[in-house]
Amino acid sequence: MRRERCGWPVAALLTVLLAACGNTGGLGAPEGVAPGTDRRGQAVDGLTVGHRLLEAGEHELALKAYYRAAAEQGINADVLSAIGSANLKLGRLGQADQMLRRALEIDPDFVPALNNLGVVLMEKGETGEARRVFQRAFALDSGKTDSIRENLRLAIARTENRVIDSKQEADFSLVRRGQGEYLLLTN
Repeated sequence: MRRERCGWPVAALLTVLLAACGNTGGLGAPEGVAPGTDRRGQAVDGLTVGHRLLEAGEHELALKAYYRAAAEQGINADVLSAIGSANLKLGRLGQADQMLRRALEIDPDFVPALNNLGVVLMEKGETGEARRVFQRAFALDSGKTDSIRENLRLAIARTENRVIDSKQEADFSLVRRGQGEYLLLTN
């Protein structure tokens, strides 16, 4: 009988590879552990995960991560503001408004919640209130954040344009009343 010479090295190599996979969380990962999971590290909190997902454009997943953070950390201004921000990105303006206002009830000086509430108000067409909210955020932030400064500038411009637009809609007439005297009439 003739023995194959390459049989035992192949078997040894397969054994080593399978053992290596089991130690790294790869193919031989224990039940309940996702492949690629670093079992030695600490879990990343839901807020951090949510922020990363929001930046990546995964708004629905970010919202779920923020809910997980609420379950783990409890309800606080940061969590409520994050939930409001995710709802804003999803176009759920009513829910975003509600969550951001709740965050501000807990911490009235929380600048991210103020800024995002201002954005929600602008989206809803409530530019006067948005302007006041952005002014507060700008003051608390000491004008350091470019996005808050830009949002405030936009809100001011929109509120001033609204005044101009309402004057144009009034349909004015200029009537001459003698030498150098004019009367402005509205119809």
